[in-house]
Amino acid sequence: MQPELESTKAIAKSSQPTDAKWFEYLIRVQPHHTDYSGTVWHGSYIIWMEEARVECLRSLGVNFADLVALGCDLPVVELTVRYHRSMQMGMEAVVKTRMSSIEGVRINWDYCIQSLDEQEIYVTAQVTLVTVDREKGKIMRQLPPSVKDALIRLSV
Repeated sequence: MQPELESTKAIAKSSQPTDAKWFEYLIRVQPHHTDYSGTVWHGSYIIWMEEARVECLRSLGVNFADLVALGCDLPVVELTVRYHRSMQMGMEAVVKTRMSSIEGVRINWDYCIQSLDEQEIYVTAQVTLVTVDREKGKIMRQLPPSVKDALIRLSV
């Protein structure tokens, strides 16, 4: 058994999900997600988190392709990841995500990647996005109405 690392202040707020507001996205580790030893490459977890966030928004009626067509993008401006335990090829897990807050133009999301039986936590993370006008390359001071309405539904 590996020793548990102490929690850092940057990710202390992230613990195992306990409430019903989490969106769940199932994944299975494929060979291309791993390194030569069959262990998941660290960047694969980030890809799964983005997929979960995009699917969460889609489930609320906000399709990322529509945002792009409107000239809007949601780039990551901050990312904090805590790797608790590595995953191996063939394993299944659930990526849980939720919008934790909107602070001005910053949209904060929490993540927990864990075993299907919720007994093992593999990764916890926080991601901060901002809304950017793709044409001007500048931060939008207001969210597009459809995005704002969907995010409000997420926080209820």
